[in-house]
Amino acid sequence: MREGNQAIPNSKLCEYMLSPYNMRVAVGNVKRNHGSAGIDKMEIEEIESYMSKNWAQIKEQILAHKYKPQPVKRVEIPKDNGGVRLLGVPCVIDRVIQQAMVQVLQPLFEPTFSEYSYGFRPGRSAEDAVRKAQEYMSEGYKYVVDLDLSKFFDTVNHDMLMDFIDRTLKDKDIRRLIYDYLKCGVMKDGSFTATEEGTPQGGPLSPLLSNIYLTPYDKELEKRGLKFVRYADDSNVFTKSSYASRRVKDSVIRFLENKMKLKVNMEKTEARTTIGSSFLGFTFTSNGKPGQLGYCKPKEKKLTKLKATIRELTKRNRGVSIEIVIKQLNSYITGWINYYARSNISEYCIKMSMWIRRRIRQYLWKQWKTPGRRKEMLDKYCLKTQRFRLNKIRFYSSNRYWAISAYLGNFIPDAVINGEPYELEDIYKLWKKKHDERRIADYNALNFVQKEFDFTFS
Repeated sequence: MREGNQAIPNSKLCEYMLSPYNMRVAVGNVKRNHGSAGIDKMEIEEIESYMSKNWAQIKEQILAHKYKPQPVKRVEIPKDNGGVRLLGVPCVIDRVIQQAMVQVLQPLFEPTFSEYSYGFRPGRSAEDAVRKAQEYMSEGYKYVVDLDLSKFFDTVNHDMLMDFIDRTLKDKDIRRLIYDYLKCGVMKDGSFTATEEGTPQGGPLSPLLSNIYLTPYDKELEKRGLKFVRYADDSNVFTKSSYASRRVKDSVIRFLENKMKLKVNMEKTEARTTIGSSFLGFTFTSNGKPGQLGYCKPKEKKLTKLKATIRELTKRNRGVSIEIVIKQLNSYITGWINYYARSNISEYCIKMSMWIRRRIRQYLWKQWKTPGRRKEMLDKYCLKTQRFRLNKIRFYSSNRYWAISAYLGNFIPDAVINGEPYELEDIYKLWKKKHDERRIADYNALNFVQKEFDFTFS
């Protein structure tokens, strides 16, 4: 839309999207999320200088429908199962524009989304989705249809997506910009590929578009009265009988493939009992009962990856200081526990805590290097009750690191590793604290009335 020689917004929504305030917020959000450069190689630190020089022209192009987003950079991220996840990394300026769009579109579309959709939505999380699944199980829904969409983000039908968007969004400028981003193409190793379908993961806009596309699927399940929970493209539907789960599986597959034009991975999609099934990295080990949620644990491959990552971070030949090792360990352990805290893994965390401390003692023995330094440090940390053992040590020059680390627990107490001076996070104590918080949150979320007497969570 034009007024004289100047393009102006079609609506108040577009005007607000392009306002200085909204753009400043968008820049701040993009900078906080970090991320790598796109095909233009511009780093995030350069965006404010770039926008101060070029934003007026870019804004004019957007309003005149002449702005052309640059192709996204194709990046392949290894998956736990050995495959790769395809990402499309937009240039920084396009990430900022997409973020500005999300900030005005999210409140517009949020009321249209299902109550049982949890992915990429304000105030909702994977934690809430897993809790809802456990709630269904505690109510007697002991069978689940575990749906797996094949390459969902790469197979979204553009015409259908734009039709879904048009049902809520009336602004022509923003609509055109969304369409331009869908069609911007992909660049890999200098080769351009047009995007006829899909909404590549990697930009701020993709999660919102995925929820818009899958909302008709959510509404169909609601219309049928089915118990379900969805997080992005991960969806579980719960039933009370084996027969019902098989029937629901067949009908839902037909809907997704025929009506939504999506491809269901038939090898991974299954109708089964809830015990032993997995959702968002958790495996359910019991159903629970009315008023009490069942148990869950991290999937085995997640436990394997945890141990492999810790082993890599504590390799004794890394050549970095123990302070850096522990800083990296604390960051990784805290993030992992924050996600998996609702799991019932008490014994596992106790054993892991002991194993991690032994890895740290091994690392210290390597770093101290010389017999003199090793003797000095053991003498510094050794408890008075262990002095008689310290005087008998004859292995100060030994480099049998792992074997010796088992014996070093007598001289480098847990309190030294987990307290002053090393301050390693105790994975068990951290899990216990966070697990108790999750249990209390479960009771609050489910409106359970707690009896008025003292108790502790196990």
